[in-house]
Amino acid sequence: MIVFILKRMITAMAKKKSAYVCNECGSEHSKWQGQCADCGQWNTLQEFVVSAAKGPSRGSYGDSRFQGYAGTAADQVVRLADVDLKDVPRFSSGMQEFDRVLGGGLVPGSAILIGGHPGAGKSTLLLQTLCNLAAFMPALYVTGEESLQQVAMRANRLGLPTDQLQMLSETNVERLTQQLEKHKPKIVVIDSIQVMHCDGIESAPGSVSQVRESAAYLTRYAKQTGTVLLLVGHVTKDGSLAGPKVLEHMIDCSIMLEGSGDTRYRVLRGIKNRFGAINELGVFAMLDSGLKEVKNPSSIFLSRSDEPAAGSVVMVIWEGTRPLLVEIQALVDDSHFGHPKRIAVGLDQNRLNLLLAALHRHGGVHLGDQDVYINVVGGVKVSETGADLALLLAALSSFRNKPLEQGLIVFGEVGLSGEIRPVPSGQERIKEAAKHGFTKAIVPKANAPKQAPPGMTVIAVERLQDAIDNV
Repeated sequence: MIVFILKRMITAMAKKKSAYVCNECGSEHSKWQGQCADCGQWNTLQEFVVSAAKGPSRGSYGDSRFQGYAGTAADQVVRLADVDLKDVPRFSSGMQEFDRVLGGGLVPGSAILIGGHPGAGKSTLLLQTLCNLAAFMPALYVTGEESLQQVAMRANRLGLPTDQLQMLSETNVERLTQQLEKHKPKIVVIDSIQVMHCDGIESAPGSVSQVRESAAYLTRYAKQTGTVLLLVGHVTKDGSLAGPKVLEHMIDCSIMLEGSGDTRYRVLRGIKNRFGAINELGVFAMLDSGLKEVKNPSSIFLSRSDEPAAGSVVMVIWEGTRPLLVEIQALVDDSHFGHPKRIAVGLDQNRLNLLLAALHRHGGVHLGDQDVYINVVGGVKVSETGADLALLLAALSSFRNKPLEQGLIVFGEVGLSGEIRPVPSGQERIKEAAKHGFTKAIVPKANAPKQAPPGMTVIAVERLQDAIDNV
């Protein structure tokens, strides 16, 4: 009996302890369950092995050999006013659109996560950036998914300078760190974090535990050595970053490169940024020579036909720190089924249903028996409410089959009581439209300037019915 009890005790001590981590919110649970108790999402818990690391993977990124950038200043209490910002100057990536999304450039010691669908151009963007920066500072490109020959073939095809860039094919974090200590690069690209693994974690690369520990190890190294760390991340089917949600909490900047293979344009959008504004937008064009910056994004989204068409109107949205002119199209047609369709591409479909109800109540236009299709031209995703008025006027134009004026610009939020609410940076939007030759603007009354730009007529409206009467 005693021998049996001792065996059970030894077995229990040798058994690994597991926790279950939610991919959506990062919370931990002692046992698996179908629904996360914290965020309410279903089937998001993945097993995380809690065991002592066999080597330096859990503790070494805090030891003395990585001290240098943080130094002793990080261990002392100082006043906020005494912190010298000149110690961490930004430097340019060589692309103004990339710098804009980052908040002005790359910050030493920062960890940046770049995600996107396969083929969006993540590796191309980072390879271009490092080839240009390698002429001014030590740069290292770590590839774990592709061979060195594949990366070299891409660089030669794009015509990039390859003399100074250092390459490494490695997936083990410990061996990678040894190479970083040896060569001491100022900027490092990890392509991708999903293939990295630590020796002390007994799970496959790409699992929650491996991604979590690998990212924590590399991020701590970057913080304490002043290295700019660029991590490439995969995305799921719905477009969100794959892996544990805690990964987004570790890094300083989270950037998504949006764009499908059937379009030549790519949109770089900032989702999280500790060094600048979020929702900043950078636009690139995918050419044979790689990604090229688009200095005037509004011009590519305004390639309209010379002939006016019903259901088309231009609106001004605000992305980050600049206005952007995009065209919104609507198609309203008789429904041949019992349930009319409501489809919105680039806009929130629930918002569309809400606005159509406001149009019926306060505009006197009934579209309950009509199919309504809304599309934002160019693949732009609009999340702000400043597109409400343009959406309704485009739908009304298609319903009555009457084109709107070619030089008309529209923006404004529509409330449930039919009022037209102001939007941020209204006067800057009007000035941007005037620069592109628009001659008439329908805007909320609170956004109307005291003096309209030369050559432009500004119509200020307070109610939805007022806007309908003016078109």
